[in-house]
Amino acid sequence: MDLSVVIPLLNEEESLPELCAWIEQVVTANNFSYEILLIDDGSSDDSWQVIESLSSANANIKGIKFQRNYGKSAALNEGFKAAKGDVIITMDADMQDSPDEIPELRRMIVEEGYDLVSGWKKKRFDNKLTKNIPSKIFNAAARKTSGIYLHDFNCGLKSYKKKVVKCIEVYGEMHRYIPVIAKWAGFKKIGEKVVEHRARKYGTTKFGWERFINGFLDLATITFVGKFGKRPMHFFGLYGTLSFIAGACMFIYLVIAKLVSTEFALTNRPSFYIALTTMLIGMQLFLAGFVAELIARNSTERNSYLVEKKIGIV
Repeated sequence: MDLSVVIPLLNEEESLPELCAWIEQVVTANNFSYEILLIDDGSSDDSWQVIESLSSANANIKGIKFQRNYGKSAALNEGFKAAKGDVIITMDADMQDSPDEIPELRRMIVEEGYDLVSGWKKKRFDNKLTKNIPSKIFNAAARKTSGIYLHDFNCGLKSYKKKVVKCIEVYGEMHRYIPVIAKWAGFKKIGEKVVEHRARKYGTTKFGWERFINGFLDLATITFVGKFGKRPMHFFGLYGTLSFIAGACMFIYLVIAKLVSTEFALTNRPSFYIALTTMLIGMQLFLAGFVAELIARNSTERNSYLVEKKIGIV
C-alpha cells in the first residue's frame, strides 16, 4: 500500500465528510493505493456515526474509537500501530491542513529519502497573541534544546517512512516532539516543507494557553527521556554523587576545625546544616536513580489504551 493517512479527531463531525472526500480526490488523481485511519479520541458528538457511514461507503476509510478521551498522542500512537502504508501522513481533522500537500510530502519521503518531513505553516491564520507568538517562543526553545532546526514542531501535517512510526512510541502529550523522538530512535534525515495553513471552517479550537505550559514541560521530559530514559542512574547518580561529595567535604572540614580548636562551635554554624542537607540530597538523588532504573526496566503498561471499537482493522 502506498499511503496511510492518520487523522486524530475530537468532535469533528462537520468536517469529516468534506475532508475524506478531498483526500480521496487527491490520492485517486495520483493513483495512490491508500487507507484513511480516523482515530476518534472519545468524541461527544456524532463523529463516530459519521466515521461508520464513511467506512460503509468506502472500505479504504477505517476507524478506531477510544472509550474516552486520551489525547492526541494516544490517538496518533494507535493510528501508527494500525497503519499499513509505506508512507504515513498525519493531519488534523479541522480542515486547516490541506490534503493537496500529500503528493509532495510523499515524494520527499520516497524520492528524496527523508525519514520524516514536517510541515511548516509559514503564513498562519491563528490569533497572533494567543497562538502565534507563544508558538514562536516554544519552537525556538525546542530547536535550541533538541538540535533539530524546524520552524514548526507542532504542525500536525507530517509524513513518515513506515519504519519510523513502527519504531517510536508517542505517549502523554509527546506528539509535539515526534521529530525529537524519531531523532533519538536513530532517524537522522528530518526535513521540512512549507505547507498551506487554512482558516478553520468548522467547530472551535481544542487548545488553550495551557498547551504551551505543557509543551515546555514535555520538552524537558522528552530531552531527559531521550538522553537518560534507558540509563536514569547516569543522571541521578552523577548529580547525587557530586552533591554527596560536596557535602561530605564540607562536613569533614568542619569536623577537623572542631578537633583543632575546642572553641569551634560546630553545630552553631550554618555551614554544618548546609553540609548535612547537601549530603541528604545527594543520597536521595542516588536512591531516585535506583528507583528510576527499576521503573524503566519493568514498565510495560505506559501505552495501553481502551479501544472501544474498530472498523476494517484486524
